[in-house]
Amino acid sequence: MHPRVVVTGIGTVTSVGIGREPFWDSLLLGRCGIEEVESFDTSGFHVHMGAEIKDFAAGAYVKKLDPHYLGRASQFAIAAARLALADANLDLSMLDAERVGVTIGTTSGEPQIIERFDDAAQAGEMDRVGPEFISMYPCHVIAGHVAGELELAGVNTTIPTACAAGNYAIAHAYDVLRSGREDVMLAGGSDAFSRITYTGFARLGGIAPETCQPFDLNRRGMVPGEGAGILVLEPLARAIERGARIYAEVAGYGLSCDAHHMTASHPEGAGPARAMETALNESGLRPEEVSYISAHGTGTSTNDRLETIAVKRVFGAAAYQIPISSIKSMLGHTMGAASAIEAAVCALAVFNDRIPPTINLRDRDPECDLDYVPNYARGHEVNVAMNNAYAFGGNNASLILRKVRAESL
Repeated sequence: MHPRVVVTGIGTVTSVGIGREPFWDSLLLGRCGIEEVESFDTSGFHVHMGAEIKDFAAGAYVKKLDPHYLGRASQFAIAAARLALADANLDLSMLDAERVGVTIGTTSGEPQIIERFDDAAQAGEMDRVGPEFISMYPCHVIAGHVAGELELAGVNTTIPTACAAGNYAIAHAYDVLRSGREDVMLAGGSDAFSRITYTGFARLGGIAPETCQPFDLNRRGMVPGEGAGILVLEPLARAIERGARIYAEVAGYGLSCDAHHMTASHPEGAGPARAMETALNESGLRPEEVSYISAHGTGTSTNDRLETIAVKRVFGAAAYQIPISSIKSMLGHTMGAASAIEAAVCALAVFNDRIPPTINLRDRDPECDLDYVPNYARGHEVNVAMNNAYAFGGNNASLILRKVRAESL
């Protein structure tokens, strides 16, 4: 029989707060981390907004490795991992390093490193590019840097499935623990703000000129962001034995691929619907048992409409009874970190029976007619939370977290 897997630690690095408590408090207050971009010149674009982390000091978290030889996404991931371990009250010196693994999702890896390379090439100053470049850029180094900083020798994986990558990483860690290969897993996602990402979405016409308004009639696009979210996952029996605080149990997940278009979703929401249905089936849950849905909710016209269609397709009449919210209205789209941070939100919603709002939701779109928890947090009993993430390439991932009740222990 496979062991049950639970969340015992949460670490977040976001534009609205670093660490579980500041992050959660900000979300419940509806604080927004979206401002004008400061890290590079946006005068060449017709849009100028982003959700950057402006008070991050890598040296406060990176103790063993040299932060100057780490990309920003690796720094974020290390910080979130340390925060999650502290939140879980886990002392790594008391664990077998070969039985603790790391799995990290990302969209772009370390794009700022290749940007520096490009800048040097454009300026004819390639002598400024040192040999450390090759060890800093590839996306797989993020999980490797977390393991190196924390001296962990277990499973080590980076999963680059774009904006669904955080959910994929948590799902992989869940499978690793259920197989008995590791005792503890650090799982989540990390991505840094970059000109490359910003340019791509700006050229696609996907960035909102002012702010992110998921499900609003007048929504005009997403807003790029950055950050990291890491969960400590471990078997339930182990967590109980050490007296850990248990936020939620990972009940199951569902993955699918649209196989439709590189950037556009299936017009009937088929892929997202399959991911949700698979997650429910694996978790042994009925649609009406879901208490809260954390939406992908990017704020683009197409995504929000198709996500609503997919939810209705899976949940039927129950869709109208389930609160749904998008924290991207506050954090922007943190790319590969998004669904990992949103998984942390689901765990906190389950633990606290509180749902963060979708801010900037002023005018209802007739095509988006579900309960999106507009503008204010809500007290609500959350026994089961579903976390949805959809990505370019048609990658879809739904993760389900649920309460661990005394009678089920």
